[in-house]
Amino acid sequence: MSEIRAFLKSKQPVTLLLVGINVAVFIVLSILGNTEDALFMLNHGAVFVPLVVDGGEYYRIFTSMFLHFGLQHLFYNMLVLIFLGDYLERAVGKIRFLVIYLAGGIAGNLLSIAYELYTQDFAVSAGASGAIFAVTGALIYMVLRKKERVPGLSGQRLILMAVLTILQGMTAIGIDNEAHMGGLAAGFLLGWLLTLRM
Repeated sequence: MSEIRAFLKSKQPVTLLLVGINVAVFIVLSILGNTEDALFMLNHGAVFVPLVVDGGEYYRIFTSMFLHFGLQHLFYNMLVLIFLGDYLERAVGKIRFLVIYLAGGIAGNLLSIAYELYTQDFAVSAGASGAIFAVTGALIYMVLRKKERVPGLSGQRLILMAVLTILQGMTAIGIDNEAHMGGLAAGFLLGWLLTLRM
C-alpha cells in the first residue's frame, strides 16, 4: 500500500484527477449496468453520430471521453495516461495540459464524426483514447522541438508507439482510429501553439 501511495504522490495533480474521474465514472456505471453493452453506454453519454448531428446531442462529444467499454479498455487507457500525462503536465503546466487533453479529445471525436458521416457507417463510440493521443502528439512535439523540457523521453519511441497503436487499431474490430489520429494531430498542433512563448 505504501508503494502505491508513494507512486501516486509522485504523479502530477491534474493527471491524477483525470484518472480519478475516469475510474469513478466507470465504477458508477458498472454498478448501474453493463459497460460493455452499447445501448447502456449510449444511454449514458457515448457518441452515436445520428444523435449528435440530427438530434443535437452535442454534449456526447465531451461526455464520451470519460466512458469506457469494460475494465480492459479503462485499464489500458489509464495506464498510458498516468505515465504520459505526468510527463506532459510537468513539461507544460496544469492549465496547458488540461487544454491539450480536453481540446485534443474533442478534436479526435469531431474527426471520427466527420469520417462516419462520410462513410455512413455509424457505431456507438466512447473512451479517452483521443485525448490520450492528444497528450502523445503534444509530447512528440515537445521532444522533437524542445528536448530539454521532457527529460527521459525519446521522440522516436513516442512516434513508434503512436504508429503501432494506430496500425493495430486498423486490424482490430471496434477501434476508433479516426479519434486516435485526430487527437494525435490536434495534440501536436496544440503543443506547438501553447508552448510558443514558453
